[in-house]
Amino acid sequence: MPRRRQRPVAGSGSDGTEDSDSSADREQTNSSESDGTAAKRQRLTRASMRLSQSSQDTPDLKPAGDHDESPPLTPTGNAPSSESELDISSPNASHDESQAKDPAGRESDKDLSHRPKRRRCHETYNFNMKCPTPGCNSLGHLTGKHERHFAVSGCPLYHNLSADECKVSARPVTSLTLIPPLDVPSQTPTSKQSRYKEQVAEMRKGRNAGLQKEQKDKHVEHRQTHGNTREPLLENITSEYDLELFRKAQARASEDLEKLRIQGQITEGSNMIKTILFGRYELDTWYHSPYPEEYARLGRLYVCEFCLKYMKSQTILRRHMAKCVWKHPPGDEVYRKGAISVFEVDGKKNKIYCQNLCLLAKLFLDHKTLYYDVEPFLFYVMTEADNTGCHLVGYFSKEKNSFLNYNVSCILTMPQYMRQGFGKMLIDFSYLLSKVEEKVGSPERPLSDLGLISYRSYWKEVLLRYMCNFQGKEISIKEISQETAVNPVDIVSTLQSLQMLKYWKGKHLVLKRQDLIDEWKAKETKRGNSNKTIDPGSLKWTPPKGT
Repeated sequence: MPRRRQRPVAGSGSDGTEDSDSSADREQTNSSESDGTAAKRQRLTRASMRLSQSSQDTPDLKPAGDHDESPPLTPTGNAPSSESELDISSPNASHDESQAKDPAGRESDKDLSHRPKRRRCHETYNFNMKCPTPGCNSLGHLTGKHERHFAVSGCPLYHNLSADECKVSARPVTSLTLIPPLDVPSQTPTSKQSRYKEQVAEMRKGRNAGLQKEQKDKHVEHRQTHGNTREPLLENITSEYDLELFRKAQARASEDLEKLRIQGQITEGSNMIKTILFGRYELDTWYHSPYPEEYARLGRLYVCEFCLKYMKSQTILRRHMAKCVWKHPPGDEVYRKGAISVFEVDGKKNKIYCQNLCLLAKLFLDHKTLYYDVEPFLFYVMTEADNTGCHLVGYFSKEKNSFLNYNVSCILTMPQYMRQGFGKMLIDFSYLLSKVEEKVGSPERPLSDLGLISYRSYWKEVLLRYMCNFQGKEISIKEISQETAVNPVDIVSTLQSLQMLKYWKGKHLVLKRQDLIDEWKAKETKRGNSNKTIDPGSLKWTPPKGT
């Protein structure tokens, strides 16, 4: 019977002593691995030194084709399913370097044949990108802080300035001088604030004097020469104080856009719809809207004004309009007076229309976040009718079941109908629905800048009308709220802004300021019998149940 050979313990000989040969082999292996690691680290160090040296020679500009770190999304919000949907020209779309190396750390020839050629850092920047203003060389910036610009917002030539003038007049854009706000809205202005207000009023005395004939000719000649490629001349049309404030606001907005561009949140010339063709109007957009990328990168969108379907070209829009059977929004017409109608559209029953309406509204709203989840909302769409159909004027949405009694979630007046009284009509209609529901309503926060201005104007008008018609001696905020359906918090804030709420001997008193009431009466008389009012008798609506 053969004797079984005893297996030595790893790292030792058969007699219990350390195996010198295996130890030597291990030392040789470790030394070779350490040499390889050191050489690899040395190669990486040289590469990082070359990379840092080349980046120091490169201006601090963001590549024109740079995108977000995350992969681009499809219209459904999912990542693309194949590499063909990625832009391989973008640095973020390149493959991982570890996939093109063998275990020894060397790049294989097979992988190198499929990989894009490695470029130096300064070659990835797109210096062919130009400012769209004719005759501009893209040098300088409106703020005077940057050497180059790529958008009209930062173009000195568009603002009728030179790059040197912008540098000379450069100052911190955050030092915008405004009237210091009151610490407590109900308090009277301090002496310092009153003096400041008087100084501003003195500087603004001659702002409505009008232009002289020579100045008018100069302005007309400038407009005829440059058209829309230059900003209109602003000198002598207002006070120097207001012009300086406007210039500072322009510089501040340009600086904010530049920061967003550097951070990669916006990319000039791509994924941003500049204009839309909507009915007989061509509208300039204000904000980004998450339309599908294949439509957003076109820069111009064609939208059917009745069904709100968006298209890529004028030809497609023409063919669509020839067969589109819609002449008004879907849903029930709950209000009609003259040419003005309001349609109630259920987000659950007409999902596509409401989604398209939200995408369209985002082009003109900054704080809107609702795009696709429209089922819990009702949309009230206001239209103006003529012989071609019912044209979209504006809309507001509200939750079907709001625990905080919000009567408006989002509100918008289309740009071509702004400053014509339609915004107040939409607000008044929302409060009319609250009255029918026997509830007290308030808009959902936060409000946009234009929305806040519209609501404050509406609340002021409602309160002054109530004060004018009030014949009693004591005014109760609760009674005002019940009659107007305005939230007491909104009533108090409006009274404080009008300085009609005072604290005296431990009580809050509502003052009836006759000067404000007389001023409101004069405006109402000047306005006359306007048709931009909501008639409660024209409403045919019952509160929805079980929605």
